[in-house]
Amino acid sequence: MAVLDPVKLVLTNWDEVMGTGHLEPCTQAALPHADEGAEVPTRHFKIGKEVWIERDDFSEEPPKGYKRLYPGNKVRLKGGYVIECTGCTKDAAGVITEVQANVIPDTKSGTPGSATVKASAAITWVGVNDGLQAEVRLYDRLFTDAQPDAGGKDFLAALNPDSLNVVTAYVEPSLAHVPASTHFQFERHGYFVSDRMDHAEGKLVFNKITGLKDTWAK
Repeated sequence: MAVLDPVKLVLTNWDEVMGTGHLEPCTQAALPHADEGAEVPTRHFKIGKEVWIERDDFSEEPPKGYKRLYPGNKVRLKGGYVIECTGCTKDAAGVITEVQANVIPDTKSGTPGSATVKASAAITWVGVNDGLQAEVRLYDRLFTDAQPDAGGKDFLAALNPDSLNVVTAYVEPSLAHVPASTHFQFERHGYFVSDRMDHAEGKLVFNKITGLKDTWAK
């Protein structure tokens, strides 16, 4: 999991329910769609009072059909617990700086009874305690037009000003020691590779290869 546009989620009842400062180990399969019977490695990470989530996984006034975090709604932190959103904090400009929720006990993924509380969605997250900061380079198409020079058009007029967007992201601790030129799927975002020149232990740099959807597909 990777969070590319992070906002902090605080589980306000965590210390009361789980114990002050407690970090709960979580695991997920590294190859969730592997053939049955195949040996599949696991990823290990921890959940605590504070985690990073994607900014667009919260909406104070959700549109119709929105199933992620909004006040009063329950979602599952993937591989972790079901939580119920209670609200958010904004800065003077009205920008959301923090989201708050309560963790629901006995709902940890894979444990007996974990499915008794219904959640409308499962969202990705990275723990504040063990998440790693990374530079992520989001490459997009060089042109905004599928045929930028067709019919005598000036292809320079179709250059995409957002063909490169560099963000500061948070990624799972399992990526701490990966070498350069290693390929990954970041859940929900697409396929990425650790940069062959700039990536190093202690300075993680990932480049987007392709997204999960083709926005030009018919």
